[in-house]
Amino acid sequence: MGYTTDKIRNICLLGHGSSGKTTLTENMLYLTGVIDRQGQVPAGNTAMDSDPEEQKRQITISTGIAPIEFGGCKINVLDCPGFFDFAGEVAAAVRVSEAGVICCTAKDGISVGAERSWKTLKQANLPVLFYVSKLDEEHGDFKAVLDALRAKYGSFVCAVTAPMSDGSGVIDLVHNVALQTKGNKTTRSPIPAADADTAASLRETLFETAAGADEELMEKYFEDMELNEADTIRGLRLGLKDRTVVPVLCGSAVSGIGTEAFLQAVADYVPAPSDMPPVKAADGTEIAADPDGPTCAFVFKTVSDQFGRFSFVKVLAGKITSDMSLRDTRADSTDKLGRLYSMCGKKNTEIKEILCGDIAAVGKMEWKTGDTVCDPRRAVALPPIAVAEPCYSMAISPKTKGQEEKISTGLSRLNEEDISFTVVNNPETHQMVVSGAGDIQIDVLCAKIRNRFGVESELTPARVPYREKIKKKVEAHGRHKKQSGGSGQFGDVWIRFEPQFDQDDLVFAEEVFGGSVPKNFFPAVEKGLRDSIQHGVLAGYPVVNLKATLYDGSYHPVDSNEISFKTAAQLAYKAGMPEAQPTILEPIGALAVTVPSDYMGDVIGDLNKRRGRVMGMNPDDDGNTVVEAEVPMAEMSSYTIDLRSMTQGRGSFVFKFDRYEEAPGNVQQKVIEEAKKLAEE
Repeated sequence: MGYTTDKIRNICLLGHGSSGKTTLTENMLYLTGVIDRQGQVPAGNTAMDSDPEEQKRQITISTGIAPIEFGGCKINVLDCPGFFDFAGEVAAAVRVSEAGVICCTAKDGISVGAERSWKTLKQANLPVLFYVSKLDEEHGDFKAVLDALRAKYGSFVCAVTAPMSDGSGVIDLVHNVALQTKGNKTTRSPIPAADADTAASLRETLFETAAGADEELMEKYFEDMELNEADTIRGLRLGLKDRTVVPVLCGSAVSGIGTEAFLQAVADYVPAPSDMPPVKAADGTEIAADPDGPTCAFVFKTVSDQFGRFSFVKVLAGKITSDMSLRDTRADSTDKLGRLYSMCGKKNTEIKEILCGDIAAVGKMEWKTGDTVCDPRRAVALPPIAVAEPCYSMAISPKTKGQEEKISTGLSRLNEEDISFTVVNNPETHQMVVSGAGDIQIDVLCAKIRNRFGVESELTPARVPYREKIKKKVEAHGRHKKQSGGSGQFGDVWIRFEPQFDQDDLVFAEEVFGGSVPKNFFPAVEKGLRDSIQHGVLAGYPVVNLKATLYDGSYHPVDSNEISFKTAAQLAYKAGMPEAQPTILEPIGALAVTVPSDYMGDVIGDLNKRRGRVMGMNPDDDGNTVVEAEVPMAEMSSYTIDLRSMTQGRGSFVFKFDRYEEAPGNVQQKVIEEAKKLAEE
């Protein structure tokens, strides 16, 4: 059945790992008859976690999509990963949703993942709902969680459902009924006397909050001190869209308690795509959710595996049919479409069209995550998905030599699916460096390379690109003479080496008088020096801030040639540089760490251990403190993991290369010893 734009709801489930997102999705699928048996995360048989790595680790790694039909609406549920390493998947899901549902457990309350999810949705200006999961767990306390949410986020947080005191169901506060679920059947009954007072108190708060969304509703509320069902729904719908109401629902997805009320709330309160403001293209063009407008869709996810290649799209305007051609504005190409599919986890069902506002997949297209595809007659490009800069790097190599190309190809293919990691072939350190959000993400990439491409890989710390320079002026002689029958080779130079601070690159000069070295050999001398400075004399790192002046020498009218003078220059370099007080420079980065004030002491103490210099501390808009510091890059390899541990996941940072400066003696010695070991290998 095709649903018009006003009957479509797109929601993403966010929150900490193990907060019940996947189980809730599974229960919704079961209650609506999409699946006939409810799977469980520990058993690895849920519809969403169908990837072998997800089943093995019992976590969500990539966003699963579940289309659910309920109450005359189509609800596209995007089940997002809870682990911070997969925040790129969350960013993509938020981009195509009209509301975010943050899951908290009744026992643990507001977790770090919930806090981060709130911040993500706030930045995206998306409506927020909370779902308090696992009501049936021991020590679960819905009221404590609700009070904590109101204390932290404001009085516009209000309960829409609440648990019954006997644990058999939930109270629908809007419709003033009790809902009890057994199997996949939900029954309605009057609110038990034991819960009447609690329900009345929560309904009072609900009416007050809903009425605040609209002046007309506020007048009605002041007159009657309550609202009818229709007015309450209207107030919640208006307030949710404007972020002036944050509904709180609850349930236990394992037993199905509260799930039907949750689905009803999504159908009733979550805005349709047509209710949301137009999407702005990169050039400022506004794209409204117009079913009759020129087709425009956003590719927010790409999957390429044994089941085929699928590009997941949200249609922002117009519609997509299987017989049309669309323009990919990134690739600047117009492509005839493959087949269209409705996806539920890995299960696909072929469909004829994707209507405005809906989410589905197109098969066998070379589109990439973040692409805009549109009517060729109205080409627009939407901004890319904003993902955090990768902050954890490791060198990756095959366990069996000769399979480097396979690893490179595999990472390239995986990068089409996951844009949140980068791969760089570092010509200086001769390493392939993969960078992501953390160690779990990198480990998962290695597992996928093994499973999909049959290559065993290993990870080692990425080598730091040090530099070398000299601190003293020296003069050095280089003489190359070779006689082997016939014309020989002869080159003779005197070169002055000295430090300079105008630029990193070599400054070459000449002060030759009387033609002791003919001008036509100057380029050969410079070439010999430029080749030499790629390898310093201490640890083999490139030499910077060097000035070399050719000031004397001699030549042979027959035996001198370019190769002779190039070799002579290299000999002068080898002779002079060790005498010029060579030293090692280490890269220094500018660090900005954002942390709650409670963790400031631990963070600053840790920076001191890393030889960091704190440059300043400033408050941000969210009540956190931004610590600005300069830290050697060599000390930052594990910072992502350590900061999470220190701040319970609440800290974040940005770290960028700033400059090189001289390393302390003990660090230099360590670098030299490591270089010797590498050379011996």
